[in-house]
Amino acid sequence: MRVFIPAATLALMDFPVVAQDAAWPGVAARTGDDDRAPAARPFSNPEETDLLAVLPPPPENGSKKMQAELAEVLKFQDTRSPKRIERARADEAENIWIYADVIDNPAFNAQSLPLTDAFFRWEFKSEGAVLNRVKAFYHRPRPYDYSDLVKPAVSPSKSGSYPSGHATGGTLAGIVLANMLPEGRGAIFARAWEYGENRIVGGVRYASDVEAARIAASIIAEDIWKHDDFRSELAAAKVELRAALGM
Repeated sequence: MRVFIPAATLALMDFPVVAQDAAWPGVAARTGDDDRAPAARPFSNPEETDLLAVLPPPPENGSKKMQAELAEVLKFQDTRSPKRIERARADEAENIWIYADVIDNPAFNAQSLPLTDAFFRWEFKSEGAVLNRVKAFYHRPRPYDYSDLVKPAVSPSKSGSYPSGHATGGTLAGIVLANMLPEGRGAIFARAWEYGENRIVGGVRYASDVEAARIAASIIAEDIWKHDDFRSELAAAKVELRAALGM
């Protein structure tokens, strides 16, 4: 039986130390866009990380829990400021650069950090590889599909609402980034929390979608950390990132 580990707690655990000078034989394959390259694959899959076996089902349509979650979405809709809407729209991006505001260093960008960019692109691909089966299985209607009262402030999607892919990918990236930059883990996790919440603010997710996403991210992180390719590529990206940031 797998134990549920909140993502924030997972980041504080003693993962294997990633060497600063580890070699990275997969650099060439992952920095390119050629999906045919042997190393160009997600770090996990739904067979290894079977979230259907561990995540609880979402609230049933019409249940009191569902209605309470819908009420929360509508409350955000009524109270969200133009600035919060702008923030939620910016958070439609699914990449590591959503953390640029808390890293606050001009070198924290894809052009300056090609290995880091490639590494996290494949990490986000791992989220999709694991999560898509769960989303398709439950196919929970999005808030705006369930109620005409919901007016989404961000781009709608036809995929299932549970769990949130954005929140899973963003939280997973935060767990890994906090390992690379432990000095900034508090700010990184605060940003990850906001990133997930902004899906509710935008009217495209429910609270339980985001909660399940945070659990999913911790489970995926636990699994991919066992992989030699993940650890070696993390090591190379960490060297690049810390050098560029002057750390």
